[in-house]
Amino acid sequence: MRLALTALLFTAALSAAPDDWREQGVLNLANSPRARLHSVPVRAVKMGDGFWSARMRTNVERSIPTMLALLEEHGAVDNFRRVSGRKQVARKGPLYTDSDLYKWIEAAAFVLQGEDRPELRAHCDRLIGEILAAQEPSGYLNTWYVGDREKLRFTEMQRGHELYCLGHLLQAGIAYWRATGDRRLLDGGTRFADYLVRDFGPGKRPLLTGHPELELALAELYRTTGERRYLDLAAYLLSGVERERLKLSGRDIVYLFSGSPFTSRTIFEGHAVRALYAASGAADYYLETGDAAYWRTLETLWQDLVTGKMYLTGGVGSRAQGEAFGRPYELPNRDAYTESCAAIANLMFNWRMLAATGQARFTGVIERALYNGINSGMSLDGRLYCYRNPLESEGERIRNPWYETTCCPPNLERTFASLPGYLYSTSAEGVWVHLYHNSTLDWHLEDGTPIVLRQTTGYPWSGEVSIKVNPARETEFTVFLRIPAWAERPGVRVNGAEASGNPKPGEYLALRRSWRRDDVITLSLDMPARVTVAHPMVSENFSRVAIERGPLVYCLEQHELPPGVSVFDVSIDTGAEGLRPEYAPELLGGVWTIQTRAVTGTRPLSGQPLYQTQAQVPTRTRELRLRLIPYYAWANRGQAPMRVWLPRTSRP
Repeated sequence: MRLALTALLFTAALSAAPDDWREQGVLNLANSPRARLHSVPVRAVKMGDGFWSARMRTNVERSIPTMLALLEEHGAVDNFRRVSGRKQVARKGPLYTDSDLYKWIEAAAFVLQGEDRPELRAHCDRLIGEILAAQEPSGYLNTWYVGDREKLRFTEMQRGHELYCLGHLLQAGIAYWRATGDRRLLDGGTRFADYLVRDFGPGKRPLLTGHPELELALAELYRTTGERRYLDLAAYLLSGVERERLKLSGRDIVYLFSGSPFTSRTIFEGHAVRALYAASGAADYYLETGDAAYWRTLETLWQDLVTGKMYLTGGVGSRAQGEAFGRPYELPNRDAYTESCAAIANLMFNWRMLAATGQARFTGVIERALYNGINSGMSLDGRLYCYRNPLESEGERIRNPWYETTCCPPNLERTFASLPGYLYSTSAEGVWVHLYHNSTLDWHLEDGTPIVLRQTTGYPWSGEVSIKVNPARETEFTVFLRIPAWAERPGVRVNGAEASGNPKPGEYLALRRSWRRDDVITLSLDMPARVTVAHPMVSENFSRVAIERGPLVYCLEQHELPPGVSVFDVSIDTGAEGLRPEYAPELLGGVWTIQTRAVTGTRPLSGQPLYQTQAQVPTRTRELRLRLIPYYAWANRGQAPMRVWLPRTSRP
């Protein structure tokens, strides 16, 4: 009766504002007390032709359809039909496969937020019916802990993924409601959440998340419904109370943040995805409460991440053992684990930190991860995926259409589908431009004034950006323009005149004025190829360099070398005129490469002895000319060795 009443009240709350679902962004921060920035809906941003629209088109036309076929083939949908009795089959896949289907629906929902695709919506409607048919009257919904395993429910919380799957169910339901106004899946997830609120928590049965995810989903459910009990449950899960209680009772609890509250943490450790999902949930909690202890912890963890544990590509998680963070500066290249999901989690964490502060340092990490460590996770044709994204390879197979643990493919798909929601934000002061791409923002200022921003650019290949500002009427507000940290000599003009204020790399430039229709902002970012060196304590990269241009990291792939020369034999020339950008329209869908001189020894390194005296080391070399390609595009021409960090030679 109580669950039925809760569902009725929830329905009434949503019905009170029937169009509210059209107004909400990737995160619904409109009423979050500590959010300086507020998301705009995915549907408010139309992407023009360009770098990301091509990836998004591939995602919706190839990746999402082929992944659904694979989910069907590998039993992810049949697992629900088995529970509902619609199909007599054995359960297939690991205990967390439910979440893969939920992430697929979320990806489809973000597509539907931006465009009408009846066939895709029909697939979602069919899947939602299959999922809800498997839900128990209590609200419990999981295809693993049924039958003989039912007695194990909530007894394997350190590994069981029950709550992880629920988190993705809630996120899928919220995203689909925001796409269509259909709340069936959201209602189903809410019934499960209400089951937890009723039976678990202080003074009730213990509850914990071995794999954090539910925390941030509960925060978004709170934002969607206004029901405080969901945020309180997230706070309980972040408190660590039950972890300590279960640990003291003799249970073997070994996972992230074991036996301690989130606010006691000072470093990122353990499983990288779990750690960053927990931090994302904690950031959500801070955005809703302003708890100072949470902010101190979040800032401390962010500093730990960016000063010693993040790869140049924005990837995180250096150890294969436990898919975990290592020690500070433990950033191996060939053995880097750098799971695609971890790079996505890095984006999620920094998006929330950006919302809280409006500080461009967080946007810089978002851009780095997005263009490199996330973008590398999906092949250019949209059919193959990387689970790992190493920065060096001997040519092993890195891209596959399917993994037994297939968390990364639908995670990549939902990220690419939601990209329009990350380009812009609003605040009480005005509108923020975070990322650069041909696009049109058709939205409103927070005082209700309609506004259209039209952005024209060749970014990331070109640093020229033009933004036409069209408010419905002449209005004073601020346009916050992000100046990337790598831009050494940025230039900003408004209507052809140099803008007031000093555009500083790594900050937002606040352009406040009374804006009129067809006012134009012009941003010029210098984009030479630049040489990057690592901290001296990153031992693998001592005496090596990486090459970047704009937001992109570059690499050397074996395909760019003549026969008999390995990527491990080459030193590149970083002297004056040693690096020259050049467009290659026929290569990898059209990319800007970096042309460079290089040298290689007359004897391959592979043929030299393990140890030799200095006098025996060959000194004769020969010169080469080669080109570097964007890191995200490697392993798209077949298996081949690759290297990001390269020895360098400087010539006069």
